[in-house]
Amino acid sequence: MRLLTAVVFVPLLLALLFVGPAWGFYLLVAAATAVGASELFAMTHPGDRVAQGIGVALTAGVSAAVYFATQDARVLLAVFLAVPVVGVLLPLWRLGQIETAGLRIMANVAAPLYLGALFCTIALLRRDMGADGPRWVVMTLTFAWLADTGGYFAGRFLGKNKLYEKVSPKKTREGFYGALGGATLGAVVASLWYLPSIPISHAVPLAIFAGALGQMGDLVESLLKRSTGIKDSGWIVPGHGGLLDRVDALLIVSPIVYLYTVFR
Repeated sequence: MRLLTAVVFVPLLLALLFVGPAWGFYLLVAAATAVGASELFAMTHPGDRVAQGIGVALTAGVSAAVYFATQDARVLLAVFLAVPVVGVLLPLWRLGQIETAGLRIMANVAAPLYLGALFCTIALLRRDMGADGPRWVVMTLTFAWLADTGGYFAGRFLGKNKLYEKVSPKKTREGFYGALGGATLGAVVASLWYLPSIPISHAVPLAIFAGALGQMGDLVESLLKRSTGIKDSGWIVPGHGGLLDRVDALLIVSPIVYLYTVFR
């Protein structure tokens, strides 16, 4: 099922990246953001569909503001101030259990930024990097996905020492180093083949840094699931669990790569 999902999804993603307009790719990112937000708020606000819907709407609003109002500081400021205000006030209306109110308040404030702002940066790469935009996106995806692949195989065949057992019992230090190797491979291929505009002396350190923090992003999602008693964040990606399970590292890798392009 995992292979079938990849065979169907990857060609569609590449076609949208290289053939479709930049805003078309953003629509895909926006849809994925909404799905991820619905999964996250289902974990933090179980049983409260109204609060979950408001959380998804706040996340979508942040995503749209980051993409469409990048050059308008007033709009961005308004959105980034309105989200925390709504987030902290919402539990007064949707009270629920007092014991979980703190978690829900923080989720209302943080989740729209975590998903809406961070995930949008991959669409900004596609739009802002001109003709090379699709290639920057591909490189970013390989940093996350090859790291995941390298970590899986290194952990499975070489893993002996636990990385952070209380958060993710299956992750090992050897898997972490394998993830860095996978991300580095992605950087070398990008620099020497399809994205020569980034020198290998930049690509490799960027891959190692982004790959390492991407693994931490994976641990963050594991911590969220364990703290809320959830095994998989959802079911929408056949053979892979929820969408959050697939993009947790990308949520960290993408803004790192985008910031590199802004400040390089």
